[in-house]
Amino acid sequence: MKQIQYQTQGTCSQMIEVTADENDIIQDVYFEGGCNGNLQGICQLVRGQRIDDVIHKLNGIRCGMKRTSCPDQLCRALEQLKQSNS
Repeated sequence: MKQIQYQTQGTCSQMIEVTADENDIIQDVYFEGGCNGNLQGICQLVRGQRIDDVIHKLNGIRCGMKRTSCPDQLCRALEQLKQSNS
């Protein structure tokens, strides 16, 4: 198992914790702060998915006028998780 705690930037959430297995399958995601219901939904939807598939689907999503979003920040965390454990 591999894990990362990622400090978000430019979003209401402050931190994302992600755990993935050795095959890059997401096992668990936790957001600290942010829109609780929406983020719980994202966590449920990405659990069991491949890291690359989630990055492909969520990368670049914006929240209103912000340059990023919680899903986009999740992609940044997943990219770091892949790099640090490759």
